[in-house]
Amino acid sequence: MHLIEELRWRGMIQDIMPGTEEQLTKEMTSAYIGFDPTADSLHIGSLVPILLLVHLQKAGHKPYALVGGATGMVGDPSGKSEERNLLSEDILQHNVKCVKAQLEKFLDFDASKKNAAEMVNNYDWFKDFSFLHFIRDVGKHITVNYMMAKDSVKKRLEGDTGMSFTEFTYQLVQGYDFYWLYQNKNCKLQMGGSDQWGNIVTGTELIRRKAGGEAFAFTCPLITKTDGGKFGKTEKGNIWLDAKKTSPYQFYQFWLNASDEDAKKWIKIFTLLPKEEIESLLVEHETAPHLRALQKKLAEQLTIFVHSKEDLDFAIKASEILFSNDTAEILKSLNEEQLLQVMDGVPTVEFSKQLISQGYDLISFLAETQIFSSKGEARKMWQGGGVGINKIKLNNEKTTVDSSDLLQEKYVLVQKGKKNYFLVIVK
Repeated sequence: MHLIEELRWRGMIQDIMPGTEEQLTKEMTSAYIGFDPTADSLHIGSLVPILLLVHLQKAGHKPYALVGGATGMVGDPSGKSEERNLLSEDILQHNVKCVKAQLEKFLDFDASKKNAAEMVNNYDWFKDFSFLHFIRDVGKHITVNYMMAKDSVKKRLEGDTGMSFTEFTYQLVQGYDFYWLYQNKNCKLQMGGSDQWGNIVTGTELIRRKAGGEAFAFTCPLITKTDGGKFGKTEKGNIWLDAKKTSPYQFYQFWLNASDEDAKKWIKIFTLLPKEEIESLLVEHETAPHLRALQKKLAEQLTIFVHSKEDLDFAIKASEILFSNDTAEILKSLNEEQLLQVMDGVPTVEFSKQLISQGYDLISFLAETQIFSSKGEARKMWQGGGVGINKIKLNNEKTTVDSSDLLQEKYVLVQKGKKNYFLVIVK
């Protein structure tokens, strides 16, 4: 399959400009996508544009990743109901540096290759571009009528908050990015999310009017979740690509917990697996959906792609701790950081270290931590074999809790029944 055919099969094409497919089959084409440096890490919503660049490079074309050091100072109104806070130049430059480092992990920047990826920052060509020169050299080529016809502008003008002049000019600034890359890097194609279509087309129009050239574009659909929830968001916020912001274990769990319907779409979009293997996985999933083959493969592929095989191995091992028996040794082998990753979301309670160090009555411990509502309830479940400490089911011979029960010298994992866990923090 050629590039556009494969992207269509994967569900990654929404709008496409006439002639784009022919351009990509005719010659090696330089193409770009812009990345917004409003944070010091990309999140999983950025994986789609990253993967578009990966597919482009695998097909023999040349990818450009544009980090918007200048456009980040303005704010893109596309898909937003109100204007965002603008960041200082220092923060933006820090974010640009971090985003660049992440993008270098996914694309081949080996300069000896003809289609080596390159990274550009639009701050470099905007920093000395005066306002007067901009409105004379760029603004005169695009009419206000043309700009106001864009959906992103219409929606904001019809809303309660309106739109500032700063945001209104954004499509001209992004359009000039495309023009600059066309003129200086022979870049003939821009890609992006479907909410970017209006901005991208402004770029092709500017190239036509200002340079008499022809440029191309296509967009991919915005990723949605079947349940109506926002993709890439959890109760705790974004799923980030930075392991310090979202641990590899939490990252793995996000994909593992995908619904069946989402997994069927996402396995095509977010992995580089070949068509034959994906179709085989889809058949396997239909035959035995309870085995969650799609979700496991999705979580595996994405964790390796964004993090590493070692991180995947840990995530799988860690996932077994709460959901499998005989994992006491694995639990003991975790360092504190890993332990807290695995226990993320497990209710926590505190208890006195002084009492534990002297040895403390087990039943009193279970009641005073309020894991059980009373000593009577705790004793009844303990006698019935329904209480566990650090993944070891307790028999009636265990009557006290002491320092030997502490993980990393400060934690005790208590299991109540089959599925309820509590992490006791001993201080």
